[in-house]
Amino acid sequence: MKIYTLASKQNLPISKKEAWEFLSSPKNLKAITPEYMSFDILSGADRPMFAGQIIQYIVTPLLGIKTTWVTEITHVVEGEYFVDEQRFGPYALWHHKHFIKEIPGGVEMEDIIDYKVPMGILGQLLHPFIVKPKLDEIFEYRRKKLIELFGEFK
Repeated sequence: MKIYTLASKQNLPISKKEAWEFLSSPKNLKAITPEYMSFDILSGADRPMFAGQIIQYIVTPLLGIKTTWVTEITHVVEGEYFVDEQRFGPYALWHHKHFIKEIPGGVEMEDIIDYKVPMGILGQLLHPFIVKPKLDEIFEYRRKKLIELFGEFK
């Protein structure tokens, strides 16, 4: 059983409060997800984030195949971090930690994702050619969109 980790950090020239308000709202996920993924929230995003919240999405990650993705917000420390875990979806495991830290001139956002691909050894063989590049592409898109929305950190 191979568990992979994707880690990403990005600094933005905004307040911690502004970063938290944007990042902790599931409704803003669509704005930072590539359009080709046809990201749509089906349910669960009608109130501020809380531990135990279940959010259901439809997403099209590969080859135009629509996939239902259900996540649970398992941990929330207001203004500091939250964790979402996949309950149903394309991964065998998805555990995503989001941290926000105040730094001089803005905030540092850190994502740490521990994930396992489905399909056993076949999934592991496909990981470096399909899954990892796709995740890198999604996070690069997100990085650029956040700069568009909030400006570049200097």
